[in-house]
Amino acid sequence: MAQYDLVGATGCATGVAHTFMAQEALEKAAKKLGYTIKIETHGQTGVEHQLTPEEIKNAKGVIVASDVDVDSDRFAGKRLVIVPVAQGIKDPEKLIKEALNSNTPIYKDGEEAKKVGPTSSNEKLSTKIYTSLMNGVSHMLPFVVAGGVLIAVSFFWGIYSADPKSSQYNQFAYMLNTIGSTTMGLMVPVLGAFIAEAIAKRSGLVVGFAAGMITFNGGGGFLGGIIAGYLAGYVVLLLQKVLQPLPDKQFRGLKSIFLLPVLGVLITGTIMFLLNGPIKGINTGLMSWLKGFENSSPILLGIIIGCMCASDFGGPINKAAYVTGTALLAQGNFYFMAGVSAACIAPPLATGFAVLMNKKAYNKSERTAGYVNFLLGSTHITEGAIPFAAQHPLWNIPAFMVGSSVAAVLTYVSKIQVPAPHGGFIILPLVNKPFLWVLWIVIGALVSGILLALIAARFQRRELAGESINDAQFAGPEAGKVETEPTQTTSYDPNEILTTDNIKVDVDVENKDDALKYLANLAVKNGLATDSKSVYEKYLLREKENSTGMTDGFAIPHAQSPAIKESAMLILKLKYPIDWNTLDGKKVDMIISFLIPENDSKEHLQYLSNTAKLLTHADFIQKLKNATTPQQIKNLFISTSNIDN
Repeated sequence: MAQYDLVGATGCATGVAHTFMAQEALEKAAKKLGYTIKIETHGQTGVEHQLTPEEIKNAKGVIVASDVDVDSDRFAGKRLVIVPVAQGIKDPEKLIKEALNSNTPIYKDGEEAKKVGPTSSNEKLSTKIYTSLMNGVSHMLPFVVAGGVLIAVSFFWGIYSADPKSSQYNQFAYMLNTIGSTTMGLMVPVLGAFIAEAIAKRSGLVVGFAAGMITFNGGGGFLGGIIAGYLAGYVVLLLQKVLQPLPDKQFRGLKSIFLLPVLGVLITGTIMFLLNGPIKGINTGLMSWLKGFENSSPILLGIIIGCMCASDFGGPINKAAYVTGTALLAQGNFYFMAGVSAACIAPPLATGFAVLMNKKAYNKSERTAGYVNFLLGSTHITEGAIPFAAQHPLWNIPAFMVGSSVAAVLTYVSKIQVPAPHGGFIILPLVNKPFLWVLWIVIGALVSGILLALIAARFQRRELAGESINDAQFAGPEAGKVETEPTQTTSYDPNEILTTDNIKVDVDVENKDDALKYLANLAVKNGLATDSKSVYEKYLLREKENSTGMTDGFAIPHAQSPAIKESAMLILKLKYPIDWNTLDGKKVDMIISFLIPENDSKEHLQYLSNTAKLLTHADFIQKLKNATTPQQIKNLFISTSNIDN
């Protein structure tokens, strides 16, 4: 049997995309760091790559990146880190290091596992509330989808085809509608059961299901199911504390089979029975308010839904809109879900349109992902847009929001009805205005696609100009002066303008100002410039526009001046790190500077850009940091001349 350094589990509320994206991110990060890892996935098809007790026992650490319950108690005795599934996608390396850190406490059954980042008791409670709700939603959704689609199919024979008193009555349609309605009716009990199960394990499952059924029969609906789930879970936890004095050895079976379920159902059921009236009233009022909102303010509703669905792509805000749609669907409201579906389908389609409109702004893997997103979006899988949103979130996410809002607004204004909660274009035969719905979605996707293509082009220009490409900065004036593209016969290899005389190690400077003066004086000393003061002033002017501090301890200052004779690159390896206002907040210990003649043909932008790209290679950075002599640094640039940037 294979032995792994790390094991883990991933899961999200829908179990479609986030689950497997987190799995892939953790596996790639582990391979990069030199560790072996096995990830158990909790997707909509069930548990895959299930961890064995032996694999867990032999692992050095455990990572759980999940929004649903994955039975963390089996990891007792191991170093355990638990985070939401989104963090498994964003910070996989950090999670791996935490899981292997000797300071990470050993997890004990029932205790709170370590959370990465600062946490408080309020944050732990909010995390528990969120993961419990997502556990309920993830188990509820298949019932909603299966039941909703079958009910929708029954409408093929007429909207009243399941009513024996109607002239549209059809026996087969009646059967489909009955099966679908029964399945959909399990939505509330299942929601309550698995919210409670995430809080109080198996005993909570029983009590939560019973409480959910009680509130469903009493008209509590979706809201009642949520209340029933949390109430059942915490009532069972309270009962466990009350019954704790009874010794487990003699009374374990009695407590789990008799006392906890009987007392739990009695207490929770009684409370829910009494609450049914008020909850039903709230439900009825909420449905009436939303129905009125759809009629009176469809544009505002579309904007709200569009922004919610495109804000975190399958995350809690997106799920809030989706779950509301499914709840209203169960109440017979088919309008609300139409806008939600349109807003969820538009973003992945937008990425496909974006790469078609501006292929040069995207690399090969991004273009491939965009094309694949045409398929994902068409089947209502929004998460394919996440990699594009993550590139420049402050720009791209609003672009997605605009397109989703357009699609949702047009859908609501047109009174389109979608009776199924999932499926995308697969369920078009069930939509009352299918072609119009597709048209509105495509228009919304095109709006976002155009914006994404323009944004990608903007950042591409900045990258070619060699500027620090981050959402919070704007490039210096040179970025706008790019007039010509390099010819294919010119490589612009940084090694071409670097000599060992221009490389200095163990440079002792106190601050950034001293470092820039040192560079200016070195330029004059090596015959690259005629006036150190002029070069120094140009350095200061460039830093005033935007800091040239990068990440990982690097800065790339550059100066363009009539005093500079030829393009050249200077490298300083500092004896002590200095402050430089870098992107990651770290001090700088390596300076790579470019000298640019006044009448430069913009070749320096390509040299600078290629150097910046080299600094995205972790192995290159490490070798550069380890180099101790000018010749070693020069040789490193020679050896990397063929790196594919």
